[in-house]
Amino acid sequence: MKQYEYVAKQALAAVGIPIPAGRVVRTADDAAAAVREIGPAALKAQVLVGGRGKAGGIRFAQSPEEARAVAAAMLGMDLKGYRVQTLYAEAKLAIDQELYVSVTTDRNRKVPLIMASTAGGVEIEEVADESIVRRHVDPRVGVLPYAGRELAADLGLEGTLAREFADLVVKLYQLYQSHDAELVEINPLTVVGGHLVAADARLNIDDSALFRHREVEPIDEGSVLEQKVHAIGLAYVELDGDIAIMANGAGMAMATVDAIQHFGGRPANFLDAGGGASVGPTAQALDVLVSMKPKVIFINIFGGITRCDDVARAILQVKRTTGIPVPLVVRLVGTNEREGVALLEAEAISAYSEMAPAAERAVQLAGEGR
Repeated sequence: MKQYEYVAKQALAAVGIPIPAGRVVRTADDAAAAVREIGPAALKAQVLVGGRGKAGGIRFAQSPEEARAVAAAMLGMDLKGYRVQTLYAEAKLAIDQELYVSVTTDRNRKVPLIMASTAGGVEIEEVADESIVRRHVDPRVGVLPYAGRELAADLGLEGTLAREFADLVVKLYQLYQSHDAELVEINPLTVVGGHLVAADARLNIDDSALFRHREVEPIDEGSVLEQKVHAIGLAYVELDGDIAIMANGAGMAMATVDAIQHFGGRPANFLDAGGGASVGPTAQALDVLVSMKPKVIFINIFGGITRCDDVARAILQVKRTTGIPVPLVVRLVGTNEREGVALLEAEAISAYSEMAPAAERAVQLAGEGR
């Protein structure tokens, strides 16, 4: 379970890791009071999604009046499908350098993994592999001070920064252990006035260990659309593309996302319509895809338990009621394939029998790809 940034910051502070002064903000007046107390601040949207800054989820205020206006504009806004209900006002930092450090779980090696880099402030996936220092941890031993000093040396840190970093790594691992975390991350770990300060933080707790953490308030991590599809009983994850996808089965849905990307397209979502979903839930899920206003909708069905004629009826139900105002590409094969294809053809909707040409056509209709 992901935790909001302000909760992660409180956890860091509890183990002695320096954080900027900050206040939770739920109204515009709260924001004004926070800036009046801590001075110029960054107002950060508390949503469980990355890339907040680029999406307008982090803004600055120099005065209480400006903070009130900024907070009024941010509270209630839609940020990557999430409604902003809480902000975190945090003292603005004069940053000299940005680092990265995290403790996570290496599922292949089945041991904790510490990662650190002097290239902080960006997604770690974008950092060149040779710029990342990795150290696996023997859970029987944990992270002792010498391990922190070695990591600091590998990053080229010296003097006060090296000592503070070594101490921070030990404390970060303690937090990882005590919270049964899947990930504890500080990015960026900033250098301010010659000292380390955690400017941003992530804390993801292993769902299987939540019974040991009764103090943790349950959080629904899904966006509005994700929650809507989950209520139907289907698996759905939002992505950042513009080709909406529906497939039956998690493996088929992942293969569909891969196929769209292979031909140069940008998937807008992962939607597993499951095996045996009836006409009603399938039509509801398709309605959600239509509401996303994508460039194209691609439905990829390999019917086993799922009946192709039920999928066809769901498509036609949506077409006749709310309508499908964007290009629709359908691949339909398997149980009751002939009946399903006939239903679609009667409404001038053709169906592919192979996934690759169908995916390629969807990408072409979106004006993307090669």
